[in-house]
Amino acid sequence: MGKLEIAVLVILVLFIVQFLYVSIFTHAEYGGSDEQGGKKVKEITGGKYEPWIKPIWEPPSGEIETLLFVVQASIGAIIIGYFIGYYRGKEKGRTEARQNDLKHK
Repeated sequence: MGKLEIAVLVILVLFIVQFLYVSIFTHAEYGGSDEQGGKKVKEITGGKYEPWIKPIWEPPSGEIETLLFVVQASIGAIIIGYFIGYYRGKEKGRTEARQNDLKHK
């Protein structure tokens, strides 16, 4: 196994251990950060804060909101994956070109 594979495996194991620890021992409730931020602002201002702008459109349900978030995350992952693949392919092409140049000299 190469150094990269070992590093990826170690990081993966650390994430799994952290996830299991948090899942088993914290008993925390999962909630959106939007709600927590709004509650904190109301707590600090005593409920006097008025938002500057209102949403243009709100999804009709939480499921639709989740769907839109997943679509947005998927598009972002596709874009990131494309550029990672593009640059890896570009580097691989350069390496192969150098090797071919050395063979033909």
